[in-house]
Amino acid sequence: MSEPQKIGILIANLGTPENTDYLSMRKYLKQFLSDRRVIENCPYYWKPLLNTVLLQIIPQKSGKNYRKIWNEDLDESPLLTYTRAQGDLLAEAFDTAYGDQVMVKWSMRYGEPSIATRVQEFADWGCTHLVFLPLYPQYSATTVASANDMLFDALKKVRRQPRLRIIDHFYDQKVYIDTLAKHVKKEVKKLSFMPDVLLCSYHGLPVKYVEKGDPYPQHCEATTEALSERLKKELYKVQMSYQSKFGRAEWLGPATDDRFEQMPKEGVKRLAVVAPAFISDCVETLEELKLSGFKEFIEAGGEEFAMIPALNDSDLTIQMLKSVIEKEIGDWLNLCPVQQKHTSKKVS
Repeated sequence: MSEPQKIGILIANLGTPENTDYLSMRKYLKQFLSDRRVIENCPYYWKPLLNTVLLQIIPQKSGKNYRKIWNEDLDESPLLTYTRAQGDLLAEAFDTAYGDQVMVKWSMRYGEPSIATRVQEFADWGCTHLVFLPLYPQYSATTVASANDMLFDALKKVRRQPRLRIIDHFYDQKVYIDTLAKHVKKEVKKLSFMPDVLLCSYHGLPVKYVEKGDPYPQHCEATTEALSERLKKELYKVQMSYQSKFGRAEWLGPATDDRFEQMPKEGVKRLAVVAPAFISDCVETLEELKLSGFKEFIEAGGEEFAMIPALNDSDLTIQMLKSVIEKEIGDWLNLCPVQQKHTSKKVS
């Protein structure tokens, strides 16, 4: 008699500090900026600079930015709020469709709950099959590969390792583009103005990473092209840029903050911004774009500015993520009995 099949679904987001105070920010930023996938500088140079200079300065500035967008009701970052909700709602959806043989958990690459913690929980449950979905539509070694590294390290400590599949991107899946396009059109209809341009702002990347083979800019360009095609009947143009430059190295361009300053001079007075690389709203979308971006654009001569929310935890988003996962592991799920009425499992 074959053993029962138990399918684990693990989603992972970037991570978040526990609070906005100096020590909490330092702990989070040290883990993030010590990741060799994120910062490829020589560690003999980088670690002393990080520990003696940068971690004395950056936590205070970052903490102030996080405080501006902090979820005061739950005393946590919006990224944590939305990622938890995505995990809970996906758990309910898969539980309804496939029963107790499927378990969904959410995790963070930096901070808690960690990928390692979740892997051990799956192992304790008796997981035989595991699919891992880093919540980044476009692949980059700085995000997806980094999350994979932590997953692989965690699996090294598991005696009975499950069968493993990784969804390393989904920017080219029709369901993602359709969901993004529907979301944008819905949000633009809420505005009191029609934008001249919809600017797709992606998190930036050093050019040298791309020269080494990172396909991220091609994935971003393909996302923008596909979204533009789906929105071609709308009255606004679709453009793209890259944000969040850090350090002195050359980064992908054009830079989003440069575009905020230049667009009014080019006749763009009404601007809407969307961030397709971010599934959940976070400090990059809410502070860097919605707050600072608004200020930069208006001061440069713009008249109207709107930040389109991330996909977050809407019904469309949950169905999209469920579809992406089902496409990857449909052969596994076909072996699960369909149970429409039973108690849903909670995730934490």
